[in-house]
Amino acid sequence: MRPTVCHPLLSEGTIEARAYQLEAVDEALSGSMMLVLPTAAGKTAVAWMAIVESLNRNGGWALMVAPTVALVQQHLSGMMEVIELQGGAEAISITGRDPPSKRDGVWGSSNLIVATPQVVRNDVERGALDLSECCILVLDEVHHCTGSHAMAMVSDMYMSMRKEPLILGTTASPGYRAEDVREVCSRMGAGRIHIRGSEEPMLSEYLSELEVEEVTVRVPQEIRDLAEPLRLWQTGIVDQQRRLGRYVMTGMISYSGLSNAMDRSQIAISRGESSAYKSMSEIATAMRLHHLINCLLSQGISASKEFLDRMEGGEDGKKKSVLAFLRDPRIRELRKTLSGMDESHSKMGAVRRLVRERIRRDVDSRVIVFANYRDTITSLDRALAGLDGVRSIQFVGQSSRGGREGLSPKRQVERLDSFRSGESNVLLATSIGEEGLDIPAADLVIFYEPVSSEIRTIQRRGRTGRRRLGEVVVLIAEDTRDEGSMAAAKRKEKGMQRAVHRVRRGLPRGHHSDLSNLGSFSILGESRIPASDFVIGERERSRPEIIKEDRNERPSGREMRTESLDPSTFRPKGQSGLEDF
Repeated sequence: MRPTVCHPLLSEGTIEARAYQLEAVDEALSGSMMLVLPTAAGKTAVAWMAIVESLNRNGGWALMVAPTVALVQQHLSGMMEVIELQGGAEAISITGRDPPSKRDGVWGSSNLIVATPQVVRNDVERGALDLSECCILVLDEVHHCTGSHAMAMVSDMYMSMRKEPLILGTTASPGYRAEDVREVCSRMGAGRIHIRGSEEPMLSEYLSELEVEEVTVRVPQEIRDLAEPLRLWQTGIVDQQRRLGRYVMTGMISYSGLSNAMDRSQIAISRGESSAYKSMSEIATAMRLHHLINCLLSQGISASKEFLDRMEGGEDGKKKSVLAFLRDPRIRELRKTLSGMDESHSKMGAVRRLVRERIRRDVDSRVIVFANYRDTITSLDRALAGLDGVRSIQFVGQSSRGGREGLSPKRQVERLDSFRSGESNVLLATSIGEEGLDIPAADLVIFYEPVSSEIRTIQRRGRTGRRRLGEVVVLIAEDTRDEGSMAAAKRKEKGMQRAVHRVRRGLPRGHHSDLSNLGSFSILGESRIPASDFVIGERERSRPEIIKEDRNERPSGREMRTESLDPSTFRPKGQSGLEDF
């Protein structure tokens, strides 16, 4: 039996003692901090321990903010099992499902609250909520804390209202651009970043293995035939814009090339070139074609139908350029053809095969399939119907689009509970299911398409391998933008650690590691010991062994000679160039 963490406000035996988590708690209690840990490494446990110690030390109340209702309910369930508030009080949740009139009486009824950021922002703005007595603010999925996002606004409000604010932001995917990471740290007032990698000895023993497989599928010829007239149309537009000097990028037509051409056209308009107005209209058409072609080739029939329906029924549906596009004979013919077709993309067959094999191998398996479009989700649901042992369920967002009803927060939670309990064993999810959801039994995640965002890739992948060996399969349509998206996600993910460390070095507060904030914690194993002693022991156990002698074999017949170095060639510590001399 593994040792567990003890604290006056924690239920005994509920949190497994992990040294790297206790180190993060110690540092989080020293000042506002961003915590970056791999998915399934236990960021939530760190937040729980930081919350109970802040309440124990400072009094007041604690607030945890999560971006979705489903995630709020998940955190609330966990807190009620783990945290024992004084006086028998219980943690509560507040979301958009609670009307403002009801919320007025709820704030202040508990000293531990989990809420969505929009609710907190709105209630502060209308004077119903005062954050000055909040002893700690936890921001889950803190990479959202940028720009005008409600989470960033809540952070701003808290720092302006609380005399000594303490914020803990947690994420597995802070972003690959240093400026984005820097903005998050700035908005949450973080003086330091605590980051640990999955390869570190303290973490590796707690993380399940994760197998990632890329499966390339061929696009059916009938779909390529549908895309060919659109490709010729787009090529004609781009060739004309090249002659006018608007489209200048070499190689295949790309969205970045079209965006650059649009920018050049706007500059030409500012110079008084009237022909640039027509160029902007033509390039906008080429952009729509670019998206439609990629929908056909990498997504399939359903996603292409949804794209065109959304264009017609969206806010821009009344614009002259959009109407002209939809009335073009080529688009009208395409829509007519698509309306009479069932989904025929090879990815559908691949998903059927993967799900059938997984359930046949283990009837208790759980599978999550991610896709960008709701119509794709619906087609997948139909494709999986009738497979032996497969019980699929759709998980989409709240908004209703194109005549398709969304899921209310209550129904979202019900469907997740159905998946967790095993009533359903295949969850078909759009991006709403990517972040934070802890579904312990999910052992296979299928990406219907790769996404170029490293944040979304990490979040999707993190839905499996949380308790046992997990598998991720990414479907890639041959010779489509899928290949570029996959390459972009890998490149950005590699750059993420570098970006975080670059920002970390520039933050004002240095690394805190003296364990001075763990006085209220103890570890119960064969005996009860202070948490600081437990961490020190784990540090020693994980310390790499230093070999005192060179055990490399010496090449036969050759003598090894050591030469002394001239001290005049030594470079002083910290000198990186002549200007530092």
